[in-house]
Amino acid sequence: MHVARALPSLVLLSTLFAVATAPAAFARPARLIDLTVVDRDTGQPLAPHYKEGRAHVAGVPGHRYAVRLTNRSGARVLAVLSVDGVNAVTGETASPDQGGYVLGPWESTQILGWRKSLDEVAQFTFTALPDSYASQTGRPANVGVIGVAVFEERQVPIERKRTPQVSAGEAPAAAPAAPREEAEAADAVPQRAQASAARPAERLGTGHGERETSTVTQTRFVRASSRPAEQVAIGYDSYRNLVARGIIVRPVAEREPVPFPGAFVPDPPRR
Repeated sequence: MHVARALPSLVLLSTLFAVATAPAAFARPARLIDLTVVDRDTGQPLAPHYKEGRAHVAGVPGHRYAVRLTNRSGARVLAVLSVDGVNAVTGETASPDQGGYVLGPWESTQILGWRKSLDEVAQFTFTALPDSYASQTGRPANVGVIGVAVFEERQVPIERKRTPQVSAGEAPAAAPAAPREEAEAADAVPQRAQASAARPAERLGTGHGERETSTVTQTRFVRASSRPAEQVAIGYDSYRNLVARGIIVRPVAEREPVPFPGAFVPDPPRR
């Protein structure tokens, strides 16, 4: 899996502006990437709850979580990961033209936190909205959603090179430098991740947790298009808030009266 960042380009940015602000699909079946939120303190994936076509999961305040990405295709894809409207790799206000994770064919991996370096992340944690990383950096408007913009890779034809024939005592000429792509240089690739119906309470956000080792390497990825091939998103909040918002419907325990609950008539209570 890899992370990519586009080279600066005014034309590219203006082309992508509408895409960056377009809503992601919350419930449409994924074609390229599956997005799952995993509670790392329990080890269990969080079950999605749906309302009006949008998927939401219930997080537990204080628990660490991971974002599991699974490539459903037989080719490499780039996944630009946004948490609370913030790019999880670069820390910028999220836009599809930024850095992301590149997954190999059929690859699945877990993103454990905010990328701090090639060797370290700050853990994703469910926390109160004011303590979220987005709020603490002045960007609370989009707290409560995790999304990914997916790009397919441009297939570059491989040019066959003949081995130069040289006579004795003559050194072969150096191969010409490869032309510079006018797309983007990929940044980093994480190797396999090492592995709560009353009034709404304070909304949940994602905190900037403890540092954790998560090694990445660098790679190259050229997007097939300036527009994402797919966008997927999952909303999240506490269980209590999702119930209050009508996203989770709690079953009402109704007991039918029965005609013969006892054997004999007891004396009434003394007054």
